[in-house]
Amino acid sequence: MSLINPFSMQGKHVLVTGASSGIGREVAIWLSQQGARITLVARDAARLDATLSQLAGIDHGIEVVDFLADTDISQWLKAVAKKTVPFDGMVHAAGVQMPMPIRATSMAHWEKIMATNVTSGFSLIKAFRQKGVCAADSSIVLISSVMAQAGEPALLCYCASKGAVEGMVRAAAVELAREGIRVNAVTPGVVQTELVDTLQSLVGAESMQAIAQRHPLGFGKPLDVAYAVNYLLSPAARWVTGTTLVVDGGYLA
Repeated sequence: MSLINPFSMQGKHVLVTGASSGIGREVAIWLSQQGARITLVARDAARLDATLSQLAGIDHGIEVVDFLADTDISQWLKAVAKKTVPFDGMVHAAGVQMPMPIRATSMAHWEKIMATNVTSGFSLIKAFRQKGVCAADSSIVLISSVMAQAGEPALLCYCASKGAVEGMVRAAAVELAREGIRVNAVTPGVVQTELVDTLQSLVGAESMQAIAQRHPLGFGKPLDVAYAVNYLLSPAARWVTGTTLVVDGGYLA
């Protein structure tokens, strides 16, 4: 008797934003290794090409898009689906952190973080649900952060943006369930990417050591997040929507 793997991504078409580095790149690579066809999205064509060269399988593609520009995301995504095939999943990993103490935070700083981390996610959810863009029984995964639920100095804007992401996930999940679209978030703790290096340069080694000690299992790796994303995109999570899957090495505990 043959066994069906409920975690399989074989033959699925998945859009991955923020795919030029960090968590987005690792998610794209892992999903391709599980049989998915990947459309990579980011602002930097050269870095997208670097990710593309690491993907397993064939028929992958890249799309260079700046979510802070005046691009009509709904029309763009409809055009991408039309020239390829409808999407079975979408992973929105693009985002910025940009630590800044409250006293030095300008409205421009606040608005850039909100536009990158929140508004882009709304635009993509709205675009994804269009007829012809997504396949039946599709899944959206947004990358949140433990900072949605726990504060850190100099990260007020980032914490607020990730809290908004998790609220958006719950509302979208309820509304889009009738359309056969599941919406969830993965909420990582500190993961060893370029963002961690940037954070350490800003807060100092001593502060980073204190943050590390709040992760009982230590800092995570991008692949830890990719595994969680795989689950939420797969048929194994067919009864999971509107939730945030915490992958944080025990930080919130």
